[in-house]
Amino acid sequence: MVDLHSHGAGGASWDDDLADVEGGLAVHRAHGTTRSVLSLVAAPLPRLRRSLERVAALREGDPLVLGAHLEGPFLAPGRRGAHDPRHLVAPSPEAVDALLAAAPGVLRQVTVAPELPGGLEAVEQFVSAGVVVAVGHTEADHALTAAAFERGATVLTHALNAMPGLHHREPGPVGAAVGDERVTLELVLDGRHVHPQVAALLFAAAPGRVALVTDAMAAAGAGDGEHLLGGLAVTVADGRAVLVGTDTLAGSTLTQDAALRVALGPARQSPVAAVTALTLTPARALGLAAAPAGSAGAEAGTGAGLGAEAEAGAVAPAPAVAAAPAAGAAPLGLLAPGHAADLVIWTDDWHVARVWAAGVELDVGRAPGGP
Repeated sequence: MVDLHSHGAGGASWDDDLADVEGGLAVHRAHGTTRSVLSLVAAPLPRLRRSLERVAALREGDPLVLGAHLEGPFLAPGRRGAHDPRHLVAPSPEAVDALLAAAPGVLRQVTVAPELPGGLEAVEQFVSAGVVVAVGHTEADHALTAAAFERGATVLTHALNAMPGLHHREPGPVGAAVGDERVTLELVLDGRHVHPQVAALLFAAAPGRVALVTDAMAAAGAGDGEHLLGGLAVTVADGRAVLVGTDTLAGSTLTQDAALRVALGPARQSPVAAVTALTLTPARALGLAAAPAGSAGAEAGTGAGLGAEAEAGAVAPAPAVAAAPAAGAAPLGLLAPGHAADLVIWTDDWHVARVWAAGVELDVGRAPGGP
């Protein structure tokens, strides 16, 4: 499973010390996540540059880390969610260049509110550098979001959260994303961020283009209590994370196996649709799947025993992606010859039994917060 969007686990955030980060990654891997993009919240640009350099150092010794996602600082103040408003800035060309130069090749994804001054130009600037651009934390309407997709953005950050909702007279960012087959919709399916019935509507409206992400913060696998997210105090009770003194959601305590169970249960998805949303769809969104859009056979083998339903059309044609896998890199997202040997074995009730990543079995039983 590939997680496009997480901030931490096991008491650690991804900008903490490397030893703590490794412990947090072990939590997610114990719950079936074999490849991770490490998301960073809004912070001063020098700190973000240092964080990108740290992700680069981590990735050198851990190929299961795919790179970094800058969820901030290019966000709309009114839709900032759990990002510190003091660190939000417009995406000037100089700021974009500085982040791109911090650790070349490490920045995989960036979230941009396109209505900010220079927002659409920043979309093009990032895309031209090979970075996947997501629209999110935004006040943009349908037309402006569609314009961002025309400039090259291909992801919607945690659909329906931190953005205008879907209205019959103004479809907003979600309507623009659903209507554009090039776009992948992130979805935090914990039963709190989006109602399962609404999640089912998104699966039906954008088949094969929903990517289940955790948006997990440090409390995932660490239990209730007080935590930090980018310097902001967060309280967690019954697994629900909010900024202290508010009702604002501050990420989640979700793991991808739990998201799968919500998809299969309350959201009423088939195993093919649910597993695809955790494997092939996020791999495609990053440009790390094997086949381009429309290629024959791209969907077969999403999971053991799922090929027949996939062939029957349960998975939609692939959306556009930023790039193909690098030369020599094994593609992700399918159980097929030539692909990365990432595998999760499940119990009958869809809990993790065993996990392999890059052909090596992981010791999931000893990880903090493991199943």
